[in-house]
Amino acid sequence: MTDLIKLLYRGARLILIIAVLAAPITAAAITPKEEEALSREFMKVAETHFEFIKDPLLVDYVNQVGNRILSAMPPQPFNYRFYIIKEDAYNAFAIPAGHIFINSGLMAAMETEDELAGILGHEIAHVTARHISDRIKRSKKLSMVALAGMVAGAFLGVGGSTEAAQAVTSGAMAASQSLSLAYSREDERQADQLGLHYLGKAGYSGRGLLDIMQKIRSKQWHDTNRFPGYLSTHPGSEERMANIDTWLAQNPDDPASSPVKRTFGFARAHARLVAQHGDEMLALQRFKQAVERAPEDPVARYGYALALARKGDAAGAIPQLRKALEKRAFDPYFLNDMGRIYFLSGQYQDAMNSLRGALGVEPDNPEALFLLSRTQMEAGLLREAAKTLEGLMTLRPGYPKASFFLGKTYGGLGRMDQAHYFLGLFYHENADRKNAVFHLERALSLLADDSRKTQVRKLLREIRKEKGKKAEKS
Repeated sequence: MTDLIKLLYRGARLILIIAVLAAPITAAAITPKEEEALSREFMKVAETHFEFIKDPLLVDYVNQVGNRILSAMPPQPFNYRFYIIKEDAYNAFAIPAGHIFINSGLMAAMETEDELAGILGHEIAHVTARHISDRIKRSKKLSMVALAGMVAGAFLGVGGSTEAAQAVTSGAMAASQSLSLAYSREDERQADQLGLHYLGKAGYSGRGLLDIMQKIRSKQWHDTNRFPGYLSTHPGSEERMANIDTWLAQNPDDPASSPVKRTFGFARAHARLVAQHGDEMLALQRFKQAVERAPEDPVARYGYALALARKGDAAGAIPQLRKALEKRAFDPYFLNDMGRIYFLSGQYQDAMNSLRGALGVEPDNPEALFLLSRTQMEAGLLREAAKTLEGLMTLRPGYPKASFFLGKTYGGLGRMDQAHYFLGLFYHENADRKNAVFHLERALSLLADDSRKTQVRKLLREIRKEKGKKAEKS
């Protein structure tokens, strides 16, 4: 697919989002409840039409950094959520109700956790200061189109670099009529000031924000064909960098003025992001060279192992992970991925040993639990697999495909009431109405548990209600 076709396709997706989000909201103040409703509508469409990185270890890591910042702040009216969008363009943005997004390309350009915290802290500040919400509130014609227009450039990830992107963004802005796509310079100044305060209280260096802003600016200078979307939605970068630099110099005793720290946790997550979700050949070359330069570096070995496994070379990946584990024998990431590679190569006992080791260090590691259950299934240990998956679904309701494999496991055990119940949940979660109704109705006829029967009846009512709404619209 050519770049132009990709841009046109993204433009078409954005137009669809604008159409779906066109329902009006109240013209008075936008309340936290309205923010939640608005963000839910946005997320429904975004999750359907845009690619999110759902790697649980990476998503958990970004959420840990974000929640560390939030823990140093006063109580918030929202449950903040942090997402990684698979997109090379340098961008990060927030929508109302505490949804924070960062593009994988921007995260890949970072070198320290302080840089990631700096971006997340700044976006959190936009939410706490109600910058987007206040713009919607002040608008004469309030609609969900306004929100779509505000984040259009961010989702396109190409700023103003192409006519296609400009046309779609302009269309979204024209629809909202009274909202600017970009924050004001005053918004940015306030978000930087609040962000620095939050970062210092959370133990992060504000210099990380300055470092990543310099990289974003450098991206514009060195690659004019890929104008960073961050600069179009977050204006005044030169002024902002100067203000942040001055503040850091004038407040040497503030925790935010501390030196930037290079943490192992960030290096490990960064290697996983690049090796698993970046350009496959570039990642392979990058980590091969890193191992040649620093053969004792466990993160270099880890990244190289993941790049090799992604290429299908399990035989080459396993020795690299063994070398990494020689340096960090109880690292849950290393053990988790060793188990995954053993599983994919059919070495089930070795896989279970590695995954149990990962769970011994991190009992709540969702990916290790999921992989362990899959390994147990393949090894014929169906009762153990069912127990593992039940534990995973208690820990992480809605974990991708957990309900599907639990349904399959119970089917293998001959417990058809539970098999149909969990398969019905899976298809309902994935908006497959026909299969959901089939399995839920079968479950209803077989289940003896009254609480589960009540839940099934509720789900069937929801599906029929949704079907009725769609029939009315058509």
